[in-house]
Amino acid sequence: MTIKENQQELIEEFAFLEDWEQKYEYIIDLGKELEGLPDDKKTDENLIRGCQSKVWIDAEHKDGKLFFNADSDGILPKGIASLLVRIYSGHSTQEILDSDFDFISKIGLQEFLSPSRANGLMAMTKQIKFYAVAFQLKK
Repeated sequence: MTIKENQQELIEEFAFLEDWEQKYEYIIDLGKELEGLPDDKKTDENLIRGCQSKVWIDAEHKDGKLFFNADSDGILPKGIASLLVRIYSGHSTQEILDSDFDFISKIGLQEFLSPSRANGLMAMTKQIKFYAVAFQLKK
């Protein structure tokens, strides 16, 4: 699936949820499914600055694609990170750089989050793009 298809699938999943309580629970459930990171990957280098909770995102470049994993000490941020991992993992650096984050507004996530959580989300999206730029420069 393309990044756009992943985003559309997520938008459709959120459309079936009736209210923000259900959406909140769904995000938390997605976070519980996330593999998480081993302690040796929970480094300052992988720590997302600007998040209220501690959130780490790690990237690995294999066969021309980036694979992401994430973890957090908070259940909601871990769920939010899992959304990004699900959408962007397994795609080329160029696909990631060419993509947008419109799906966030389409599922209404920013409206649901407190200002500090919304800042954390934006910091996570910037880190995804940063990894794509960094690995593209290594080519």
